[in-house]
Parts: sequence; structure tokens; C-alpha cells
Amino acid sequence: MQYNRVTSAVIAKLENIVGPKKVLTDRESLETYSHDEVPGTEWCRMPEAVVKPENTAQISEIIKLANSAMVPVTPRGAGTGLAAGAVPVLGGIVLSLEKMNKIIEIDRENLFMVVEPGVTTGEIQLRAREEGYLYAGDPCSAGSSFIGGNVATNAGGNKAVKYGCTSRHIYGLEVVLPTGEVTKLGGKCVKNVTGYDLVRLMIGSEGTLGIVTRIYLKLLPRPRFNSVLLVPFGDMQTAISMVPKLMTGSGIIPTSIEFMDNLCIKSAENFLNRKVPYNEAGAHFIIELEATTEAQLEEDMEAIGNACLENGCLEIFVGDNAATLEKIWKPRRVLAESLRVTSPVYCMEDIVVPVSCIPAVLEEIRRIAGQNNIKIPCFGHAGDGNIHATLLKEDMNDSLWHETKDKVLDEIYQIIYSFGGQLSGEHGIGAKRKNAMAKYMDPVQIKMIRAIKKAFDPNLILNPGKIIDVD
Repeated sequence: MQYNRVTSAVIAKLENIVGPKKVLTDRESLETYSHDEVPGTEWCRMPEAVVKPENTAQISEIIKLANSAMVPVTPRGAGTGLAAGAVPVLGGIVLSLEKMNKIIEIDRENLFMVVEPGVTTGEIQLRAREEGYLYAGDPCSAGSSFIGGNVATNAGGNKAVKYGCTSRHIYGLEVVLPTGEVTKLGGKCVKNVTGYDLVRLMIGSEGTLGIVTRIYLKLLPRPRFNSVLLVPFGDMQTAISMVPKLMTGSGIIPTSIEFMDNLCIKSAENFLNRKVPYNEAGAHFIIELEATTEAQLEEDMEAIGNACLENGCLEIFVGDNAATLEKIWKPRRVLAESLRVTSPVYCMEDIVVPVSCIPAVLEEIRRIAGQNNIKIPCFGHAGDGNIHATLLKEDMNDSLWHETKDKVLDEIYQIIYSFGGQLSGEHGIGAKRKNAMAKYMDPVQIKMIRAIKKAFDPNLILNPGKIIDVD
């Protein structure tokens, strides 16, 4: 597809739509919008303009303009993505949703919160809590990521084992389509099989099928009691092998089952500049439990604790107040940032496999790391099979790093597909994993995705260069 440059005439029309102060063209401002959280200059591209609309009508006009001018548009939330999904790989316009940051409604009768895409997930969680409710979506980046970005990648996070990914909490969306048309999909009905499930189609589409401008989030009653267990193990295999037994044997679904290997423990410890318990352990598990009564919580804690002891844990540390909860969770929450300090250039993967396959896959990753002389710390969501295997560049020169990274990733991807896994559990494909998806995904599915993209976006102007090549 041939696209046109953003001309002075297009800039003037953008300014007419949103006002001159909300259109950026100076190099210093554009630089901020040239990348997301994926490190490396290969994942940076300068936009030709950044526009900051404040409402749905303005977005509709911008998209119509882009179609008539044949200029690509890249939607962007907070820029916290890990797949180069908001990088303008073909230039054009970055459409930033940062000004659309209102909580529109809290519907206490139907238990819904209606929000714009630029509200941070943390603010949604806090507002729900203040009202006595729970918004159960809980990515580790909740304090900085926008809910619109969570929708775009169907973000998972710490509580997905019990509450599911973002899609489970969304019942309606207002969307500006790639043609500029505006539609409302779903709403506050908790059941709806009227035609195709277009809400679910939009969730996880990474801004390639439409720009979400309003989101209908389901709220839940807030559990009254919760506690966290920090459970160290001597080695990762013993720890991970416990997960299927824990999930099926106890009859209890924990809110979270997170894991960190020793490389991650050391990295978080150095970053926080404080010792963590059992810092020589091969693995740490963080298991969070919730209940409506204190007695039920204590009973569940005892059952889970006994299961951990029976399966070889070294000790159990309990967090049952704000201070101890935070002390246990903090190393896990800072992991991405701590690994970035350990190795400023790294490659964080987002592979996902059936839960029962985690032990074998981690063993294969350990083998691949040893054979290729590279460190690959692993952490993630043990309860749903989502592994963040993170390749560290450290002392390699650039040429060796790229050669090793590409070889290792290909070996890891082959392994996960042999175990029935997938490339991404929550970060998305974006530009970073586009070639890998073309290589490993069933060609029939590739054909389906291309057909859907062309049907929604005939001019291919919305977030081109992401997920899959169409033309």
C-alpha cells in the first residue's frame, strides 16, 4: 500500500478539527511518540504529526481526513506497550487518546463503570474500590497503562487466573471504525447473542480494526478479606510442577499465582536495594487469596499452605495487612523495571502454554539459554500459563546480540508451538512479533485475519504494519 505524506494542508485541517495546540509537529514532541516500552532503535519510528482529540466526533473527522488523504493513523494510549503496537512504523499521524480521560458514569444499579480510553487502569481500580466495588482487571502496569490499551491487547495481569483477562470485564464499546463511522457495540446487557460478537472482535485487535472511544466495564462486589503468601522453592521445576496440583487438588481458585526465578529475584532485590526472604531460592511463588469472611480466608490459606508444604516449598510467608501485602508484591511489580536496569537492552517475551506444560517449557528455555550462552530470566502468571521469558543483552556487542536473539526466539517459538502454546498471552503481536506470527500461525487463520482487516479498513490506514501484512 502506498501512503501519502502529511502535508501542510493536512496539518491545517487537523488544527481546524482539534485546535492548533493539540497538533504537534516539532521534532522534540514527536520523539516522545516514536516508541513504546520495547527497547532498541529498530522499534522507533518518527511520526509526521501527533494529534490529541478530546471526543469521538473529532476522532471521526480525523479518520475521515486520513482516508481522503491516504495517510496512515496509529492510535496510541499511554505508550506502555511491549510489542511496538503504538509505534508509527509507516510514519503518518499518531492519534493520542491521552485527552480522553474521563470516568463518565458509575451505574450502581447495574454494576457498570463507563469510561473513556485514556483513564489509567489504576484510577479505575481506585474509583471502584472507593465505591465498594472491584474492577478485576489488574495488569502490573495498572498505575500507568490506559484502559484503552488494555482493551487493545486484551491485557491479563496478576488476577487473570481467577477473574480472566480484560475481555471478561467488557460488555460494550463505542468505536470509531477505520472509515470514520461511529458505532456502539454491546452495552450494559450481560447477555447478548444478537449477531456476531463484535465486542470480542475489537478487544485484542490492537487498534487495527477501530479506535475505542468509550468502554463499558463490569464491576464486581469487592471481597472483604484478602491475604498473600510468599512461597519460596529450592528449584523452579518443583515450584512449577505444583501448579496443576494446586489448581485441581485444593478446590480453591486463588486470585493470583505468580512466579519468579532466581535471576528475577536477584534483579528485583538489587533494584529495591533491600534483601528479600530466601533470596537464594530457585523460585518464588506469590499466591493471593480472597474471601467474603475472615474464617473462609483462614481456611483457604491453611489448605493452600498445606498443599505448598506437601509439594516441597521451603517456607511460607504471610502478608495479611497493607504493609506486608506490599512488601511481598513489590518485587514482582518492579520486575520489568528492574530487568531494564540490569540490562537496558533486552527482549521480553509473552509466551503462553497450557498450564500443565509450564514445567517442561521452562526446562527447555533453560536448556536454550545454556546452549546459546545468554541469560533468560523467567517470571509470569503460573495460574494461566503465561511466561515472560526475558532475553538479556548484557555484555554482547550489537551484532552478536541480534544474531543470538533471533536464533533463541526462533527456538523458543518452536518449542511453545510444539506444546500447543501461542506467541502472546497479553502483550500482543504489534510490529515486534508480526513476522513470527506469519511463520507460526495456521495459514487458514492468517487468511481469515486478512479478510477481516480488509472488510473493516478498505484503505488500510489504521495502524498499518501491525499484527499482519495485508497488501
